Amino acid sequence: QVQLVESGGGLVQPGGSLRLSCVASGSVLSFTAMGWYRQAPGGQRELVAVITRSDSLTYAAFVKGRFTIARDNAKNTVYLQMNSLKPEDTAVYYCYARISANYYWGQGTQVTVSS
Repeated sequence: QVQLVESGGGLVQPGGSLRLSCVASGSVLSFTAMGWYRQAPGGQRELVAVITRSDSLTYAAFVKGRFTIARDNAKNTVYLQMNSLKPEDTAVYYCYARISANYYWGQGTQVTVSS
């Protein structure tokens, strides 16, 4: 059973930064891919960023140039560095891991961007 634990969310002013962390119960190199989704109130869950086992990166258009996904294999952790945050980035951010066709999810961490 894969367990993912997120941390790093919180309240930040517009233009500020946060770094989310997702610690996996096993080796992150065992996953086909890891990444982040987010879900705003009343909205659907949407992809934010993905990093594959081969280090291929994918970003949603709305975060390109502002967010960076990275992986620390030794710490079994994936990070999401979020800069230049906007009020529309307010959402619950979920870490996920994929092994073939199976997806595993963390519990989510709230990010609120407000002055």
